[in-house]
Parts: sequence; structure tokens; C-alpha cells
Amino acid sequence: MDITTRLEFDAGHRIPNHKSNCKNLHGHRYAIEVTVTGPIHDDNKSSDFGMVIDFSDVKQIIKDLIVDRWDHAFIVYKDDKEIVNFLNTLPNHKTVIFPVVPTAENMASEAYLILSSEFNNRFNHQLKIKQIRIYETPNSWADAL
Repeated sequence: MDITTRLEFDAGHRIPNHKSNCKNLHGHRYAIEVTVTGPIHDDNKSSDFGMVIDFSDVKQIIKDLIVDRWDHAFIVYKDDKEIVNFLNTLPNHKTVIFPVVPTAENMASEAYLILSSEFNNRFNHQLKIKQIRIYETPNSWADAL
């Protein structure tokens, strides 16, 4: 059975060397949708009876590992030295250094890696991340499977 939950966050980024306006510093109201797959609990004494997992538990994991870290941060590619150096001059600035360019595609892939690892460790491979969808705008998104 698959379940999906959604959270939103705000973050800035830029795509260095992009052919249009995305090369400039800017931000988005992102949304992340996470689809989890696993069996439905059939233990009628369990809090999760009839569920794959409680939505609030999934949301808390996503919040702790992705949303709280990325929300109101500037997400910057590690090799975008000009911006990394600039951000380092700002006291107490919330900066997230990404190993890849922070496109929606790469953000979805990074979230997938982070959450898949956590779910495998926490739930002993019983629950798996099936898909991560990152909305950069309401009409544009990327899926990591």
C-alpha cells in the first residue's frame, strides 16, 4: 500500500550558468510530497492498526530531516564559490551547501537519499520511500523514484 503526504517550505537558490533568470539569486515556495510504501498494520492493538504508518509520523521525519533544514535557507551548490563566499560573510545566515546544483531534480534526489536511508534504518526495510516529488512552483515539479 502507498501513502503520500505533503509539506511546504520556503528557500532561496540559484542555478549558476543558467541561460535565463534562474542564474540570479531568487526563492520559491517549495512543496515536498513523499510517498511511502509498506504493508497495512493488521495488529488490532497497534496504534497504527489499519495504516501503513501514521501520517503525522511521516510528516515529523520529513520535517526533521528536510523541511527544518531547508526552510528559509539559501541552498547553494558547493562549487558556486562566489555565492558560498558571500553567504559566509553573513552572520548567522542559514545556508545549506549542496553537493549538486540545487535544481528541483537534484533537490528531489537529495531528499530521496536522506529519507530512504532514514526509513531503512528506522523501519528495518519494512517501509520504503517510493517517490519524492519536489514542487518548485505549483505547476513545475521533479520526481525522484
